Amino acid sequence: MQYTSMLTAMGILGNAVVLLAYANVLYTEGKLLNVDPILCHLAFANLMILTIRCVPQTMTVFGLSDLLSDAGCKLVLYGYRVGRALSICITCALSVFQAVTIAPGPRLSRLKFCLPSLVLPTFAALWFLNMVIYVPALLYSTAPRNGTVPAFTLNLGFCLMDFRDNMLYIIQGVIVSGRDFSVVALMLVSSGYILLLLHRHSRQVRGIHRSRSAETRAAKTVVTLVVLYVFFFGIDNVIWIYMLTESKVSPVVADMRVFCSSCYAFLSPYFIISSNKKVKARILCVAERDQAASADAQESK
Repeated sequence: MQYTSMLTAMGILGNAVVLLAYANVLYTEGKLLNVDPILCHLAFANLMILTIRCVPQTMTVFGLSDLLSDAGCKLVLYGYRVGRALSICITCALSVFQAVTIAPGPRLSRLKFCLPSLVLPTFAALWFLNMVIYVPALLYSTAPRNGTVPAFTLNLGFCLMDFRDNMLYIIQGVIVSGRDFSVVALMLVSSGYILLLLHRHSRQVRGIHRSRSAETRAAKTVVTLVVLYVFFFGIDNVIWIYMLTESKVSPVVADMRVFCSSCYAFLSPYFIISSNKKVKARILCVAERDQAASADAQESK
């Protein structure tokens, strides 16, 4: 799928630019805002998804075969599944973090004060939890052999996930889908609360001309990221449920799922760039500097 390869290349570029821009902010200013480490981690998780899974998938589409051994397939699929899980969990953590940050009243003031210190432990817990959940990816992943695909196997083109029997196939699907739907439900609740607070705020300041606060801009960015994720998550899981109901799944269906799951990883960094003033300023500064250097080089010729 040519579209997948294009999304992969642009998504890798976008997420790398976000990480480099935040690294520049940290280097020049010495600190990041509370939400910035979460956005950095989201960009890193999306970079994992695009690099680990979509690159070999794209190479397979272009006719390259026998890319990976059994050990390579285990590492690639395990890394991809952990990266995908981190993407959904971090997006959820982002929405919960922002909901608590903008919540009014003194009840959450103590939690707001503790939020910055909870970011790193939350990342560590998410990594540990998802690495444990996806241990089966290490057990059941194999390289394709002789062009045959056993029953109850996810055929990804460059690798297979052979669950041996229907029970294991269904159990793994239920565990992963249950985790995903629970996280999405929490994400939607927190985002709905953010929208409610923004609506109340807009009614209170109606008719008053003043610039939007950084918190309001950040809240709108978070809600948009959640809406994007939920949209592509819905399509992704419709395909996933179909794959669970079939004993043998065509590689075309797996390609469609990769395309849908990579759309969020591709779009989110560009939305972060467009909505975050600091990130945009760093990129524009580099672009202007390169333009000036190019102009000086032409004048010297």
